[in-house]
Amino acid sequence: MAMIRIESLVILSLALGLLEMTVSGASVSYDHRALVIDGKRRVLISGSIHYPRSTPEMWPDLIQKSKDGGLDVIETYVFWNLHEPTRNQYDFEGRKDLVRFVKTVAEAGLLVHLRIGPYVCAEWNYGGFPLWLHFIPGIKFRTDNEPFKAEMKRFTAKVVDMMKQEKLYASQGGPIILSQVENEYGNIDSAYGSAAKSYINWAATMAISLDTGVPWVMCQQSDAPDPIINTCNGFYCDQFTPNSKNKPKMWTENWSGWFQSFGGAVPYRPVEDLAFAVARFFQLGGTFQNYYMYHGGTNFGRTTGGPFITTSYDYDAPIDEYGLPRQPKWGHLKDVHKAIKLCEAALVATDPAVTSLGPNLEATVYKTGSGLCAAFLANFGAQSEATVNFNGNSYILPAWSVSILPDCKNVALNTAKINAAVVSPTFRRQYLKGNIVSPEAIQSDWSWVNEPVGISKNNAFTKVGLLEQINTTADVSDYLWYSLSIGIQEDESQTVLHVESLGHALHAFINGKLAGSGRGNSGNAKVALDIPITLTSGKSTIDLLSLTVGLQNYGAFFDTWGAGITGPVKLKGLKNGTTIDLSSQQWTYQIGLKGEELRLSSGSSSRWVSQSPLPTKQTLIWYKTNFNAPAGNNPVALDLTGMGKGEAWVNGQSIGRYWPTYISSNSGCTDSCDYRGSFSANKCLKNCGKPSQQLYHVPRSWLKSTMNTLVLFEEIGGDPTQITIVTRQVGNLCSWVSESHPLPVDMWSSDQYRGNKPGPVLSMKCPSPNQVITYIKFASFGTPRGTCGSYSHGKCSSTKALSIVRKACIGLKSCNIGVSVDTFGDPCSGVTKSLVVEASCT
Repeated sequence: MAMIRIESLVILSLALGLLEMTVSGASVSYDHRALVIDGKRRVLISGSIHYPRSTPEMWPDLIQKSKDGGLDVIETYVFWNLHEPTRNQYDFEGRKDLVRFVKTVAEAGLLVHLRIGPYVCAEWNYGGFPLWLHFIPGIKFRTDNEPFKAEMKRFTAKVVDMMKQEKLYASQGGPIILSQVENEYGNIDSAYGSAAKSYINWAATMAISLDTGVPWVMCQQSDAPDPIINTCNGFYCDQFTPNSKNKPKMWTENWSGWFQSFGGAVPYRPVEDLAFAVARFFQLGGTFQNYYMYHGGTNFGRTTGGPFITTSYDYDAPIDEYGLPRQPKWGHLKDVHKAIKLCEAALVATDPAVTSLGPNLEATVYKTGSGLCAAFLANFGAQSEATVNFNGNSYILPAWSVSILPDCKNVALNTAKINAAVVSPTFRRQYLKGNIVSPEAIQSDWSWVNEPVGISKNNAFTKVGLLEQINTTADVSDYLWYSLSIGIQEDESQTVLHVESLGHALHAFINGKLAGSGRGNSGNAKVALDIPITLTSGKSTIDLLSLTVGLQNYGAFFDTWGAGITGPVKLKGLKNGTTIDLSSQQWTYQIGLKGEELRLSSGSSSRWVSQSPLPTKQTLIWYKTNFNAPAGNNPVALDLTGMGKGEAWVNGQSIGRYWPTYISSNSGCTDSCDYRGSFSANKCLKNCGKPSQQLYHVPRSWLKSTMNTLVLFEEIGGDPTQITIVTRQVGNLCSWVSESHPLPVDMWSSDQYRGNKPGPVLSMKCPSPNQVITYIKFASFGTPRGTCGSYSHGKCSSTKALSIVRKACIGLKSCNIGVSVDTFGDPCSGVTKSLVVEASCT
């Protein structure tokens, strides 16, 4: 019956040309051009913010900054394993308060796209699936499997019912205009054979049956059955076409940067390329675009997937991990959104007409009989700028750029011409104990507890053979001990321990002493070790500590990918060259650490030792200290340089795994990255040869003014006295505007072009409302060189620039300066000149 219902809806949509999803409350529907809300087609700009990757105290500001940046919609996944860690036991409190998050979005006047999934990928542990799901008899994930479908439907219905009870769907007057079922299944569905198609059809039918009153989407699912809208994910989606002429062109994930892995450099995406991708999408018929991510946030606790995903999920997003606008990315995209919104009436009124202006040059016009007209001029060549003629006028198009003409005549914005200022972040460091610098004094403020090597808990158990880790621990801990006692003759004490593991890392101890360690990486989690060891004559103990660094979150059958020491484990090179395979011996196992059982992370145990000297550079040790929060409201992080690998807690809240000793490769980074040409995850990298992550975000709301408790579990050895507390602060403002820049989009008006055409303007505005511009560090009009923080004059430079800029800006919250020879004189005729300013606000 459900399938008949879908078919009947499709027939109705074909008859009406519009698929209406509700008859009460706010109407949300779609046609071939756009989503239709209350009878009006809409151009919608959306951005992803994942509620558990920030805190409820951060949500209002993040959402307001999103609105200020020009967003209409906030998109979020729903994280099944976060909300149902134990079957039928739900948790929607604190950072998990989905209802509160949706209501916070609504209070800001924005809409919501709720991506229920419930598979989410998202570089999230196990793709968002709870581990107990794995242990249901007969279950197979994400295929036509009855046990899986029953659980998927139950949780999806649970979320939908929660939203309905709070009247949060648009059909009830709420903000939710879209929901998503499944996620990027089309990328891997071929591995599931014919069962994939029946599963997708079932998922669509199930979703529609929940009667949300708003459309459902499936991303990366070219065969999504009607009335489900299939959508695009990727760095570019301008060439995407939906699978029905009755569905709009929608982009659910425009990757604003990329995720980072321990052992990897920091990826970033130039804003000129991101803006180009956005403009091209709307140029070629798109009407809904979402940034993944708009604010990435932090993977607190053990929520990272991968494996090897860093605790930071900054993603080079327009709003950074700490909740501050990343400039000029945030500001330039805000301008792009304004330019697109100036075109909205024309965009939704008609279909695009595309014409070629030459090789890699294209004009797209949206024109109606009533006189509405908007145009996009694109140069999608990656090499050189071009001059094009359009409607009798000449336009210069930089390589890999789009010019937006809301009136089909005057340029409101070119994606390669940035008017937004750069704001360089600074980090102010201090010791955890303020101004205490004496090593002895710092050490005296720390206490510690040694974590036992090997078996120390009463719930240890023995099994013949080597056990796969995830099936054994059910992911209640990163850690699993494998322990074995063996008898060795005196003349066989010198040998090599060979260990093979599915990952993700391991430490080998012989008779309580660390003998060697190994780790995988994001490309290959497996570990293989050959460690020369010396065994004691008679009985010797081999203790192997295996650990995970987030569970797999992507790929066909990813739920079956194992971890841990599955062997073989061998002693090689014994007397006469013999080898002993220990894999089938009777091993003793311990899930988790003794310190986890004692809840040392809370800092309240009586087992802490405070004697001097403080043990440092020691494996398997817990540390604790107290510290005061830095004054002010600036975001806070811990610089864990000096530590090895482990996990950290502040006032009992896990700020995530740390691993500053995992250094990225020395190769692959460049001083600058050319935005021109197709972007890929490895195209633009920075921080090569440095720790993948050095700073670890501590939300302000987790801190008290004094006596905050910091606890660390250190695996491989570190010195906690080197830890510093850092505040993230706004540095100098920098802006570079040339004579060829368009007028700032805020100043654009078709009417004003009827007189003298105004020139470009350099605009600067202090980041905080209570700040004013107090100092001009550098100003040059001519041919300046360099980047923010290191500008210098070129061969051509106006002698009046610094004094003019000082007079125009000092003491003001913001200032505007015309970029022209009328303002500064002409230091070099016949050359396109630029104005560059670096300023400070206090």
